[in-house]
Amino acid sequence: MVKEIERYGIPIVHMATITTISESVGANRIVPTVAIPHPVGNPGLNSEDEHALRKELVKRALNGLATDITKITHFE
Repeated sequence: MVKEIERYGIPIVHMATITTISESVGANRIVPTVAIPHPVGNPGLNSEDEHALRKELVKRALNGLATDITKITHFE
């Protein structure tokens, strides 16, 4: 589905723990995430630190959307 959406000129950021799967499904903009059971969070952190973690992941995704790319790019 990622390829089809981008074909219409809409940039997509794929946030995933296993980035090789993102690459295999055709994602061009990839944000590596935390862990399989909690990709965009960490329940072991206190609420302030988890909020900061989530905010950082969203910033990376927004940066990916705003970046012109020509090949598969990981936003770390």
